[in-house]
This record gives sequence, structure tokens and C-alpha cells, in this order.
Amino acid sequence: MFKFHGGIHPREDKEPTRLKPIEVAPLPQRVYILLSQHTGAPSKPVVKKGDQVRTGTVIGEPGGTISVPTHSSISGVVADCVELPHPLTGRPTLTVLIDGDGNDTLDDTIKEQNHSQITPQEIIAAVRQAGIVGLGGAAFPTFFKLSPPREKPVDTLIINGCECEPFLTADHRLMLEKPGEIIAGTKFIAQALGVERVYIAIEDNKPDAIQALREAAEGTGFRIVQLKTRYPQGAEKQLIKACLNREVPSGGLPADVGCIVQNVGTAFAVRNAVSFHRPLYERVVTVTGPGVREPKNLWVRIGTPVKNLIEFCGGYQGEPKKIIMGGPMMGIALGSDTVPVLKGTSGILVLNEVQELPEQDCIRCGRCIEACPMGLAPTRLNYSIRAKRWQQAKAEHLLDCIECGCCAYVCPAKIRLVHSFKFGKAEIARLKV
Repeated sequence: MFKFHGGIHPREDKEPTRLKPIEVAPLPQRVYILLSQHTGAPSKPVVKKGDQVRTGTVIGEPGGTISVPTHSSISGVVADCVELPHPLTGRPTLTVLIDGDGNDTLDDTIKEQNHSQITPQEIIAAVRQAGIVGLGGAAFPTFFKLSPPREKPVDTLIINGCECEPFLTADHRLMLEKPGEIIAGTKFIAQALGVERVYIAIEDNKPDAIQALREAAEGTGFRIVQLKTRYPQGAEKQLIKACLNREVPSGGLPADVGCIVQNVGTAFAVRNAVSFHRPLYERVVTVTGPGVREPKNLWVRIGTPVKNLIEFCGGYQGEPKKIIMGGPMMGIALGSDTVPVLKGTSGILVLNEVQELPEQDCIRCGRCIEACPMGLAPTRLNYSIRAKRWQQAKAEHLLDCIECGCCAYVCPAKIRLVHSFKFGKAEIARLKV
């Protein structure tokens, strides 16, 4: 195996949930399903107030070329369709509110499918109809990644089981409990792409998951790749470098170097879509942190309010100071626990103690440059952004930043570098630099 530049070794803090099997969270009385939960155009609503829906019913159709449908996650009645703040951006987003009937009646289209003669095109169509997006966090429509342009032939598929973010164990538990289903989904993805070389990459801090996938993949020709634990090993570009020693060019995509990366959770969802025509209406979420009484891994319906999950985990342990959707490195702090779970929600982290250290002046130590996995110069980028030199920041590859937080983690001056970079990217987009 190869190495990628930079990276760090933060405390893992996975012990509270690493050995806990996935439990099924109770059905919520009401779900709040956003029609913009993926990269690309939001879904367009196809239901109205008073409509009866079932679990898996389409409530939003694709709104563009890069878009997927959205489905109901419970059975019941549409209570309203209104604009609510998006949990991650704060922007008004069209949201379908559904009051459940408690029956969890499945849509008639969800049933076992005969896929013995299925074609790559039919796999891709099933994946799109199921509304599947990348479950590693980026939430990019999966069908689009399975349709690379002809001028960019793909020869390798990498299934990402690294889960390098501290605290999170959702993918780890899924690999332990559903290895056969993950392998089945991987076969469908490989068939859709027309590739024979398949790597399943897992960090060496998950030996039980490595063993489970190795046994499930026996006879398939898939290679289980054991990688050294290092953050952000699970980022696409770093994973490709570690497995294949290929470097995705600036502004490029994995397909530019003949590779496609999919998360293990995505592979599981693909298996459900192709084998049972089951849409993506639930996922595994890790609810953890010192601010939760009983950290757990949960099967959660999309649109469930975060507070419901925390209550099912015994409630708060002390006074919560910060609730993060995702992990501590790349997650987003929430303004309220009433916001809903999204397709890309891998974890809910509750902290009851937050140390807010004041920023100091940069001492030019260069630690951020050593840690940056993209080979950028974070301190120079920060200077350009604070001086509003947008053209210069863009020229120094600000847009290549993956916002992993390595630079801020090692900065002795405690400069909020990721915050600065997010602001800089937004300004470049706004001003069309």
C-alpha cells in the first residue's frame, strides 16, 4: 500500500459504540423530509397536504440532470409542504411534513426483484429510482457516479470502509452485521461500471470488519485492503492515493484517474434497491458523545428529528454545549435538536464541554502545511481570504480544500482555518471569481 501526503492521528473515541449492535429507532410520529438532501438540483414535490403515503412512496421527483427522487420514510398523511431552514446551510428549503399512522405500510413497489439477467443500465436506473446518494457524507447522487463519460474509462472500484472520523462507528457495525449484503451491492456496482478490479478498503483499527468482509467476499475476486489508521484516510482522493498511487488532478474527479469510490453504506443501499426495489428511506446513524447517556448505533428513518434519537439513547448527560451532525472533524454544529436526520447524516455527536480558545497570531510554524492532505498552504490561503484577495486564493487552490480540519487541529495558534476556507469558497462562488 501507498501513503498520501499529510494527515493526522486524532483520538478515535469509538469505544462507546464500537461493540454495540445496531438497534432500530422507534418510528417518529412526524418526519420532516427535505427535498434537497443531495448534491445537485432539489427534488420537485409530487404530493400535497392531505395525501396518503406509504413507506417508500415517491414524494419528490428529480429536479434536474444531477438529482434524485425523494421518498416517504413512514406511512401516513402529508401534513404540509413548507420551507424550513436546512440543517447544514440554514437556507430555506422545501420540506414535506408527514404524520405517521404507526403502521409502517410499505409501498406496493417494494418487493423482491428477479435480477439474474439484469443489465448495467437497469442497475443504474434502479439506483436512481431509489434516490440513493453517497452515504459517506458528500451525498452525491450515486447513479451519476455509476455513469462516467466514455472518454474517462474506469478500471477500478474502491469500496470505502475506512470510517476515519473519530466517534463514528455506523459503517463499522454495518460491515460486521451485513457483510453479505455489502458484497452483493458491490457486485451490482462493479457490474454497472463494467470493472473487474475491486478493492474494499478498511483501516487496520477494524480487524473484525476486515475478517467479516474477507469471509463474505471469498470467491468473488474482490481484494480486501488493510490500510494504516490515519485521518482523513476515507476521503476519496486520499483513498485512491493509498490504494492505487494515483493522484486526482486539481479540480478533477476520481474518474479522471480511472477510479470510482463508493461507501459501504452506499453498497448496502444499492443491494436493497436492485434486489427489492427498496428506496433509501433509512440509514445507520451513530448517536454518541459524552453528552449522551447511552451512546448507540441506530437504524433511523430519514426525516426523524434529532431529539427523538437522543431521547431513545437515554437523553442528555448534563447540559449539552454543542450538537454536531457528523463527526468532530468535518461535522456541522446544529442550532437546534429539532432538525431532521438527512440521507448524509452518519452521526449525531453531543458534547457537554467545549473549550473555546481565543485565536492568536500565526507563528509561521508550518504545521498546517505538513498536515494538509491536499498539499496546500493553509496559512497563505488564510492571509489571502482575510485580505479579500479572492483571485489569489483561487490561484493557490482554495477550491481543492476538502475541509477535513487537519490544519485547524494542529494549529498552535488555534486559528479557525476551516471556517475561513468555507467563507472564502462561498465568496468566490458569490462573486463568480
